[in-house]
Amino acid sequence: MVVVTRKDVTEEVIQELIRILNEEYNLKVQVNDGENQNVFGLIGDVTVLDQDILTSRFPFIENIIKVSEPYKKANRRFHPEDTIVKVGNFEIGAKNKLAIIAGPCSVESEDQIKEVAKGVSGLGATMLRGGAYKPRTSPYAFQGMQFEGLKLLKKAKEATGLPIISEIMSQDHIDMFVEYVDVLQVGARNMQNFELLKALGKINKPILLKRGLANTMEELLMSAEYIMSGGNQQVILCERGIRTFEPYTRNTLDISAIPVLKSKTHLPVVVDPSHSAGMSWLVQPLAKAAVAAGADGIMVEVHNNPSKALCDGNQSITIPQFGQLIEQLKPIAAVEGREI
Repeated sequence: MVVVTRKDVTEEVIQELIRILNEEYNLKVQVNDGENQNVFGLIGDVTVLDQDILTSRFPFIENIIKVSEPYKKANRRFHPEDTIVKVGNFEIGAKNKLAIIAGPCSVESEDQIKEVAKGVSGLGATMLRGGAYKPRTSPYAFQGMQFEGLKLLKKAKEATGLPIISEIMSQDHIDMFVEYVDVLQVGARNMQNFELLKALGKINKPILLKRGLANTMEELLMSAEYIMSGGNQQVILCERGIRTFEPYTRNTLDISAIPVLKSKTHLPVVVDPSHSAGMSWLVQPLAKAAVAAGADGIMVEVHNNPSKALCDGNQSITIPQFGQLIEQLKPIAAVEGREI
């Protein structure tokens, strides 16, 4: 349930309303100060709340809205203003900026990650992605450089200034990732690893949450709710394609997810066209479509030598191709009021 009040109300009266909701109705209150209204999200058993009595006691209440969706903290009704997640000096979700996250699927060597980092940094990237711990379908496939990979990512950050995003797979690695990584990525396979999500809710670092291979948008938002209910509100959603009956591409990019999620939640939404397609030649058109549909950013795999990549070379673009992609995106971003 959402309670909307006028803006011209004293802090003393607002605190009295919160106290009543807490003590008399045993409801948790999420307060969001809007430009023209105050919005109070009520969490708990709202069936005990008599709306007529409440509005008579507090006549400055303009509206009481029932919320049927099970996600509350991620719900736009609870938080009408867009959430902006700050990473270094960049704000993901800001209306005038497009986040460009780029880098290799896996960190393979110091020379490789530094070359890619310097290349994408000079062409417009705002963040560096790179896998250190890799979830692979086969136990015999390259599993990443692990802790050594995190250290090399940090060196690449020192060389370029780009904030780092890398995928975390275990609760046991949280302290290490908090020290070395700016944004912790929860991969598609761990979207419903609820114990990991709960643990990430207790840290003060942005989380990029990828949609699972066959998960609904509501299930994605419920996973975000696990993180946010723990106290961490810095969540970025990522559409990376879902598994459908079509075998030609690795996954099927759900373009409709972008406007739907933007209507249902206040959280930023980015798109990963690399995993959506699984083919490097499709990255550019899918990235362009994502930006045109209103995505807050894109995350692409860039490798200095894709044919020799130890992981996902087929879907990785080269550094020059990344430069071409940025030039293709600039006019589309400008139409959306964003710049790169």
